[in-house]
This record gives sequence, C-alpha cells and structure tokens, in this order.
Amino acid sequence: MKKEIHPKNYRLVAFKDISNGHVFITRSCAPSRENIEIDGVEYPLVKLEISSASHGFFTGQTKLIDSTGRVDKFKKRYTKYSNEK
Repeated sequence: MKKEIHPKNYRLVAFKDISNGHVFITRSCAPSRENIEIDGVEYPLVKLEISSASHGFFTGQTKLIDSTGRVDKFKKRYTKYSNEK
C-alpha cells in the first residue's frame, strides 16, 4: 500500500449487519458514533442494512432470473423505430 495517499482516519472499522448480527472488520474511513469491542479490542462501529451475509443473491435464497432473449426481444420490438430518422 502506498504511503501518504490515504486519509488520516483510515483505520480498522467493524461493520455490523443489523438484519442478522453478522460483524466483519475491514479498513475504512467511514464515520462512526459508536464503538464495539471484539476479542478485547475496541473498534468504531458502522451499522449496515444489508451485507453479503444477508443479501439473498449471496446467501443463495434468491435465484437468478434467466435473462436469455431479453435483448433480442427488445431489439425486435423497437426495430421499426431505429430505422426511422
């Protein structure tokens, strides 16, 4: 990591997913008003509405929608407008 390019408040921060309580620690400049103690170390706490631990796409609860043919269907529907000038 290059020196002197990050802001002064670039530090370890705990992010907490409030929907399921999952906490992960990473470096960030995100502002925080609260702190949390993890394994005897106190970190600034940033609360999240959703994270990869609770998002349906990443947990496998939501299935991908098959988008095959959608572009072709769009082009077919609006071909008559693309040729007019």
